[in-house]
Formats: sequence, C-alpha cells, structure tokens
Amino acid sequence: MNAIQRLGIGLAALGRPAYINVGRADELPRHRSVERMRAATWDVLDAAYAAGIRWVDAARSYGRAEEFLGGWLTARAPEDVTVSSKWGYAYVGEWKTDAPVHEVKEHSLDRYEAQYEETRALLNGYLSVYQVHSLTEESPLFKDARLQAVVAEAAADGVRVGFSTSGPGQADTIRRAMALEVSGQRLFSTVQSTWNILETSAGEALREAHGVGMHVLLKEVLANGRLATRPPAGVRNVAAKNLVQPDALALAAALSRPWADKVLIGPVSPAQLAANLAAAEVSLDDDLDVLAGLSVPPEIYWAERSALPWT
Repeated sequence: MNAIQRLGIGLAALGRPAYINVGRADELPRHRSVERMRAATWDVLDAAYAAGIRWVDAARSYGRAEEFLGGWLTARAPEDVTVSSKWGYAYVGEWKTDAPVHEVKEHSLDRYEAQYEETRALLNGYLSVYQVHSLTEESPLFKDARLQAVVAEAAADGVRVGFSTSGPGQADTIRRAMALEVSGQRLFSTVQSTWNILETSAGEALREAHGVGMHVLLKEVLANGRLATRPPAGVRNVAAKNLVQPDALALAAALSRPWADKVLIGPVSPAQLAANLAAAEVSLDDDLDVLAGLSVPPEIYWAERSALPWT
C-alpha cells in the first residue's frame, strides 16, 4: 500500500462553521452557510478521491458532516470508499461560530442507539466503522455491560466497532479498551488516537493494538494546524532540509509509523489537500531521531489544545 492509500480524510473542520483548527479560516468561504460548507466539503472529497484517498471519517458531533458526506456518496456512488463515524457527542452549536457550547458528550445506551440510527440513515448504507468518540478511562462505557453488548451488535450489520481517544491518558485508555470482551470476543477492532510530532505518548500502546490485529488510525497529526502554521524551530529546520513545508513533514512523520494503518488529514480546501499530499514523497530515515526529541509532555500538549478557541 502506497502512502496516499494510507491517508484518510477527516471532516471535523468542514461539517460545522466553527472549529479549533488553526489556519482554516482563510481557506473557507467568507460566509460559512450550510450550502457553502457543503460545497467546500464536496470539493475536498472530490479532490481526495481523485488523488487516490479511499477513507473518510466523520462524527455525529461534526455538525452536518455526515449529511454532507452522505449526499456526496449518493451523488458519486463510489464503490471503494470506507466510511467511519463516531457516536457519543452531540452537536449543539446551532450553526453559530460564537455558540457558547458546540458539542456535548454522553456515553450512554440511549445516546448510542439514537446516534447509530441517525448515522446509518445519513450515510445511506456506507457506514463501515462506528467508533466511541473520545473514550477515556472515566467513560461509563467501561462499566456498562449492557452498553458494551449493544455496541457489539453492530457487527451483525457488517459494521466494525472502534473507539477514538483524547487527552493525556490515551495510552492507558487504549490498553484498557483492548481488554474489553463481549461473549469471549474482543469488543473493539479499530482505534483512532491523536499522534503527532509533539504528542507521541500513545505510540507504544498503538503499536500493541496493531500487533493484536486492531486497525490503527492516527488523528490530529498536524496538532490541529499548529504544526503547519506555527511549527517549532526543530520542525522548520527538518522541513527545510527536506525541501518541504512543515505540514508535509508532520504528515510524513505519522506515515513513518509502521503500526499506523491510516493517517487522517483534515484539509478544508483542495489547496490544503495538495500541500498535505507532498508528504507522500518525503523520506525521514535520517531525521527520525531529531523529530523524536521534539515531543512535549502530554499534560502540556493537551492543556495547550484545550486553550484553542473555536473560530
């Protein structure tokens, strides 16, 4: 599988008017109406498909992302696209960039059952993977055997069950979730976690997950745009040495992880996508040690991420 085939498109920054990603505002329509954001989403999906990308990731909380994606799938009718989505957060931003709250988390049986049906209806038969959104060790799912059993039933619909993680405790959450079983079978077959040059703490746990056959997806590989727009000096230096921009370098670092089955990217325009795709031509064999020294403690990384404004 070549580098492009290992990439996937994430729709967190396209399905709603506001998000925390740095560097997206200038690439989006000035007036972020539903119609214009739908068109922007379709433009990115068309360009990504033409480039050879065949995985798209959404979530119930990404505003209208599932609706936009479902419309694109119906119009284009691709036969070779894998679609993953997530449940657990509800979008409550009312399509306002200045909403006081944009999403609300709830890992409950009622939330799962309602959102699973909503997702399946919007994605029109294309759903392949359904993930618990931002699972943490505090999630009630770990102690709710009934919820675990109902989630496992998605396999009967041909849907793989997965989870995503966030926060400084990702590694512990991954290992605990790997151990969950329903009727003697591992509950989860996919895991989606944050890994990037600055935040590498989940790496060893993800390697273990890959080793037992789980499908590993990396998200936020550009640190919500920070590695593209305001990278540390070390990133700028290695990027200059390789004659690429910092975003391509950061993506190449993620692609260099042999245990990463898919690396999700979140461009909001075909131009951003084209810049990202330069990562496919980068070889970092001589620079991996330098990049490894740029990571920061996860507590610091996640505190900085939490401070990013929704714009």
